[in-house]
Amino acid sequence: MSAPSYVRWFSDIRLEDVPLVGGKNASLGELYSALSVEDVRVPNGFALTAAAYRDALAQAGAETKLRELLDGLDTGNVDVLMNRSAVAREIVYAATDGEELRRQITNGYRLLETQYGSGCAVAVRSSATAEDLPTASFAGQHESFLNIRGAESLFEACRRCFASIFTDRAIVYRVDNGFDHFKVALSVGVMKMIRSDLGASGVMFTLDTESGYRDAVFVTGVYGLGETIVQGRADPDEFYVHKPTFRKGYRAVLRRALGKKQVRMVYAEAASGATTEDVVVVDAEAARFCIDDATALKLAGHAIAIEDHYSRRAGHPTPMDIEWAKDGEDGGLYIVQARPETVVSQRSTQSFATFSLKGTGPVLATGRAVGEKIAAGIVRVISGVHDLSAFQPGEVLVSDTTSPDWEPVMKTAAAIVTNRGGRTCHAAIVARELGVAAVVGAADVTRTLQTGMTVTVSCAEGDVGRVYEGRIPFEATQVPLTGLERPRTAIMVNLGNPDIAFRTSMLPNDGVGLARMEFIISEDIRVHPMALAQPEKVTDPGAQQAIAKLVAGYARPTDFFVEKLSEGVGTIAAAFYPKPVIVRLSDFKTNEYASLIGGGEFEPKEANPMLGFRGASRYAHPAYAAGFALECAALRRVREVMGLSNLCVMVPFCRRVEEGRRVIEVMAENGLRRGENGLEVYVMCEIPNNVIQIDAFAALFDGFSIGSNDLTQLTLGVDRDSEIVAFDFDEGDAGMLEMFRMAVSGAKRNGRHVGICGEAPANDPEIARFLTGLGIDAISVNPGSLLRTMTVVRDAERARGAPARASA
Repeated sequence: MSAPSYVRWFSDIRLEDVPLVGGKNASLGELYSALSVEDVRVPNGFALTAAAYRDALAQAGAETKLRELLDGLDTGNVDVLMNRSAVAREIVYAATDGEELRRQITNGYRLLETQYGSGCAVAVRSSATAEDLPTASFAGQHESFLNIRGAESLFEACRRCFASIFTDRAIVYRVDNGFDHFKVALSVGVMKMIRSDLGASGVMFTLDTESGYRDAVFVTGVYGLGETIVQGRADPDEFYVHKPTFRKGYRAVLRRALGKKQVRMVYAEAASGATTEDVVVVDAEAARFCIDDATALKLAGHAIAIEDHYSRRAGHPTPMDIEWAKDGEDGGLYIVQARPETVVSQRSTQSFATFSLKGTGPVLATGRAVGEKIAAGIVRVISGVHDLSAFQPGEVLVSDTTSPDWEPVMKTAAAIVTNRGGRTCHAAIVARELGVAAVVGAADVTRTLQTGMTVTVSCAEGDVGRVYEGRIPFEATQVPLTGLERPRTAIMVNLGNPDIAFRTSMLPNDGVGLARMEFIISEDIRVHPMALAQPEKVTDPGAQQAIAKLVAGYARPTDFFVEKLSEGVGTIAAAFYPKPVIVRLSDFKTNEYASLIGGGEFEPKEANPMLGFRGASRYAHPAYAAGFALECAALRRVREVMGLSNLCVMVPFCRRVEEGRRVIEVMAENGLRRGENGLEVYVMCEIPNNVIQIDAFAALFDGFSIGSNDLTQLTLGVDRDSEIVAFDFDEGDAGMLEMFRMAVSGAKRNGRHVGICGEAPANDPEIARFLTGLGIDAISVNPGSLLRTMTVVRDAERARGAPARASA
């Protein structure tokens, strides 16, 4: 009888072959066979079938020994788990030393050599199959071997790969997920290596890994082989691409972040005995992105094509987790793995939890937030596997990086904090899957935090995760996403921080009624716009040095401002696309502008900045005209280059009609022409003169947004920040209600949109009811007030007999 064939080439494999070759290899075959027409390049290779594994164990009588080892195993006992898993691996390694398997692996390698050259390097990766759940990912549970050359070395790598079915983490994974150890088999994939050691590589997802937002491709990359990303030893560069506008033909990176990229994994010299080694990335290289925008966009196109293909095959949207490599010799881009994303995309679509701190404290460390939870506990610093047995459930695990073999302990942690790593490193992946708060890339945290300290780990404040001293109270709220009765009145959100835009957009909403520029300028840019437009006027050496560091790598200082502002505003516009997003032009006061880097050179000192050189008065003034031109350039880039035409522009603190007319003219001179390509220009209604002359302002602007804070201060003559008279600040005063009535009726009389973007309706339900009764078009509040305001407005509408909107 002839021996069974254990080798299946990628060209002969499809997604239906999961029971035969496991999920990863089935996916590689699908990619290789079906995606080439989409210009998606996949290196050739073959799979050793799961039958090779099963037959080897059966012929060696290994299953009985393995059952004796694993039956009744307490996976919570780290020491026993490590000992028994090591013995299990030895059993499988010995069982797979068969001559027939060796012959077939050798023949497969010889055929690869005919395509790629003698002694070609291959990657050897595991691919698990589970008969009762073929879609199980088993991501990161087994071993991979890189830069394997020669038939004999390949055979040894395949045996070690088979044996890795019994790593500590794989055993725990199967137990935790209800898999029978003996119903899961291992297939081994052998693929031609791409010379990304000379180029770059990374991981990308067709959703945002933290919020679950589906309309973005998230690309990460490092120099060299991509294992350093997963292992958390290199913090990667990050890029976001917006899928809906990409599909419309726009080609722009939505947002990017420069990673530290500390090390590059490369092929090792043969004499060293190792197959790979790490090389430190020099500062000049680390200061540059590992790929350019064109490459990131091409990768995003591949990711979208792959997601579309898998979604068609599955019959439903299928977000993907994809590995890519850029060959440093031929410059080609290759996809080396793709599988359905099985963590974030599986979250409940009925509701989601929001977390918020109810206090504050000293910040001990910051890094990249993973997930959006908050947790508190006692610190346990782990320097190596020898420390794991001391770890207690509910402690905060602090380490340089994490290892896959730590997973049994990681699942009991209250939170995880690491010195190194990005949002696709091992610690981040495991934390996300386990639902544990994690902060990665928090430099020197193993020195900053000490075992025994009590800390609070917050991932609920955007991309930046913070470790606070002490136990800070926090609140978790479950937010419904479906079945919520929505009012007819549009309920929008106020937002300034792009880091929380994707997450916030998943709340029930009708768009953004107020997107503030100030947060982006103060947090991401930090430099006064005029100091970038006219750097020769900056005389302070400290400011000159700080600016030079920030703008390094840009052709002009102004390019830094335009890119950063457009990315921040664009992220908010993309998150809510195609709903309207109303961005307010900068409205710093002079003292706030002066606090920006280089700002002291350009700002006057005013006794009362609140009533001084702010808002519309700045935009056409020689003292700020060049800075305003940069704001306009950034907004043009959002609308025209990024394709986010849902962006509306709003002019703040416009005192007089003539001032408004001049601002409209200057905007047009800077390429933002009202009405062109659907551009709408709104004005804040926050000065009594805006209400008094609303007919004249309506002739200039497309809509109004009532700013209740400033309008109340100026109507009642009250400084709400004064402890002595703050009690007189009352947005529900009869005079204020009349101001609201005049503003709403005046806007409607002129056929103009009118909303309110102050917190008055959220703070006082009576004001919300009053505005609803006036027929206001939109009420925009902070995210935390959204559901409360929605309920009040819906009740007010119901009392008036207004029909409900269709349930969300």
